[in-house]
Amino acid sequence: MPAALGLELTLTKNFLAKHTKVHPVCALVLGSGLASVAGWVDQEAVLRYEDIPNFPRGDVAGHGGRLIFGHAARTRTPLVIFEGRVHYYEGIGMRQAAFPAYVAHAVGARILIATNAAGGLNPDLTPGDIMLIRDHINLMGDNPLRGPLVHKSAERFTAMSGAYDPALLDAAFAVAGARGIRLQLGVYAAMSGPAYETDAELNMLYAMGADAVGMSTVPEVMAARHLGLRVMGLSVIANDAYPHRRREPQRPTHEGVLRVTQAVAPQVQAIIEGLVERGDVT
Repeated sequence: MPAALGLELTLTKNFLAKHTKVHPVCALVLGSGLASVAGWVDQEAVLRYEDIPNFPRGDVAGHGGRLIFGHAARTRTPLVIFEGRVHYYEGIGMRQAAFPAYVAHAVGARILIATNAAGGLNPDLTPGDIMLIRDHINLMGDNPLRGPLVHKSAERFTAMSGAYDPALLDAAFAVAGARGIRLQLGVYAAMSGPAYETDAELNMLYAMGADAVGMSTVPEVMAARHLGLRVMGLSVIANDAYPHRRREPQRPTHEGVLRVTQAVAPQVQAIIEGLVERGDVT
């Protein structure tokens, strides 16, 4: 993406304004296999990424590639949903990988909820668990905040301490408890991908304090915090990556990841729906 990201965002925003009158307060980014999480939203405008000016395009299975504007069915809270993301490993720049956050801010959202599939490094995590992200480690080798400022009101040096909003984390635990859903809490490490990690890399990540590892989310979170959005991150633990538990080398597959995330999607939906109904995202 060229340095003139501000101009590109303006063109994207103007295009979206012609196709919807929804003014979202919250943006959702749905990761691998989680498209069904959008099922409780009354959809008022659905646009394919490929039809939106300047929007990056991807082709990874489990990422629908649609931008959905709508309202929560019960509370009528206005939302924008990114059904799938485009990843850094697909050959795009970090600012392109973070594009959903920039678009969310441009259309008025004040909160970003980012979801993903991840491998569980912590021995207490097993496939099918849901982990709220309390912090992250950026090992992608780049940073979406490099280069000219995207927005004139943004600070040059963004503090990433406390990037994941404590009040949103507390609210998510309250919702999960009320609905009988077990939540974990941990640190998410982002690698560039697309290869799954070696055993040596998994040992390194575990020693560094990472509880889960994936290939996304961090670009969007960094851009969102740079622009002043409150952030919540959520990982579905889709495979066992704990390096000391496996007696034989494990060969994770994307198909296996999708099976797990699709099975857990109703619980993810219940948590996000609960946050909206409680008014925590307004």
